[in-house]
Amino acid sequence: MYLIAYDIGTTGVKTCLFNIGETLKMVAGEYEVYGLYILENGGAEQDTEEWWSAMCSTTRRLFEKTDIRPEQIDGISFCSQMQGLVLVDDKGNALRRPMSYMDQRATSEMKECMGRGLTVSGANALKLIKSLTITRAAPTSVKDPIWKYKWVQNNEPEIFSKVHKWLDVKEYLICRCTGQFVMTKDSAYATFLYDTRPGKWCWSKALCKMYGIYPEHLPKVIDCSDQAGVLTEKAAHDLGLKPGIPVYGGGGDATLIGVGAGCINVGDTYIYCGTSGWVGTVLDKQVVDVFAKIASIIGVETGKYNYFAEMETAGKCFEWVKDHLVLDEIGVYLKKIHVAESKESLYESLYDYMSETISKIGPGAGGVIFTPWLHGNRCPFEDPNASGMFFNIKLETGKTELIRAVLEGICYHLRWMLESQEKKVRTSNTIRFVGGGALSAVTCQILSDITGRVIETVEASKDVGAVGAAMLAAVGSGKLPGMSAIKDFIPVKQRYEPDLEKKKIYDKNYEVYKRLYKTNKKSFAMLNG
Repeated sequence: MYLIAYDIGTTGVKTCLFNIGETLKMVAGEYEVYGLYILENGGAEQDTEEWWSAMCSTTRRLFEKTDIRPEQIDGISFCSQMQGLVLVDDKGNALRRPMSYMDQRATSEMKECMGRGLTVSGANALKLIKSLTITRAAPTSVKDPIWKYKWVQNNEPEIFSKVHKWLDVKEYLICRCTGQFVMTKDSAYATFLYDTRPGKWCWSKALCKMYGIYPEHLPKVIDCSDQAGVLTEKAAHDLGLKPGIPVYGGGGDATLIGVGAGCINVGDTYIYCGTSGWVGTVLDKQVVDVFAKIASIIGVETGKYNYFAEMETAGKCFEWVKDHLVLDEIGVYLKKIHVAESKESLYESLYDYMSETISKIGPGAGGVIFTPWLHGNRCPFEDPNASGMFFNIKLETGKTELIRAVLEGICYHLRWMLESQEKKVRTSNTIRFVGGGALSAVTCQILSDITGRVIETVEASKDVGAVGAAMLAAVGSGKLPGMSAIKDFIPVKQRYEPDLEKKKIYDKNYEVYKRLYKTNKKSFAMLNG
């Protein structure tokens, strides 16, 4: 069975071709970038045509580099970024550029609705209780989709008047492929308008009324493994595929990355480090922590949930390091040769080189601490004004210490979110670590040492979202008997044990790290508010 899975990330699409037989094999993959447009008013937008163009070109390239033909494709599935807002007309055309999950311009809309009266954690107590009762979560972040919707309603009334449906990122692309307006359960839940009480499982009319949402804008909800439709003639022509191919719902990255990591049993914990980062634990009940901003996202299996804690910028911080500390415009090189240009480098990529370089610096980065809040922060505290900083720089501090401090700072924050989860649920002692960050053995060991947990990696670490999407399509088509069969297809690749002596060093820095936000909160507000 041949499947194409589109992993729609923040900065690009990874299009993966899988063969699922007795084992799971990734036959080929193609990647293409697209824009993320950060606006001065806190907006963060993308372009639907850039998404579609990247999907089309990467799909065609798959067939140029393999012997597989378009008529052999048995299904299409998606994994994508979540909590975007794509408003479309009745023909499925986007009415404006999609608002990314990173968009935080709707401060006044959230304050107007949630900031009045008696408040708990910054939210109106009565509205908070009502939301928690119906969905076991609440829109307490300015980045939540409800506030994006309300921002368009208040600021772009002409566009809003033409809205037919509110879609998320992959739902727009499903619509473009099939002409169907649908939303998978996990995406529906991420709007915080989906009633998850026993016997309900539907859009909540009460919450729509409370928040001023038009119920007719909300699409039909399907399961992640359901077939959403089939590929239309027009979409097939654009993609270089055959019409009629089944298109499955798939899921959001927060849902499917855990599946691709092999974490499908209750109690399994995984950590993802890509552009953003998060900690997820599989539960059999919904749990919420409104103070730490952690909620239980609906899982791909009925009765299972993903207790989800997110940081906005994880691997994006390492990208910032690459651009501004390593390959800076004044030409400071890590070696006599420019590693970005040298074809003779012993390292597969610049990130490998950076990892190898910082491995020569001891734990604790010479006392330097970095806060990875380059686009605000969500968990365990919500503050769009929070920013990154290097703390405790001395005369002897060099560039390599700064680079290591960034990597350690990301891991400190992952530990903070892991410990925040522990206040409500039990996380696993052995943690699956996936995403681009897990490709580095140095990062894996640092994460193990900082958290004190055993860290395991899997084979397709960078493509686990696409793996999860392919697995869902295999279940939906009947190729796999059920979700429980997935774990057999995702074995452990490497295992890292914590060094408890190094952990003692990290523990001291970690205590300082956690204090840095509290002691600088007012300063962040003065500079960035």
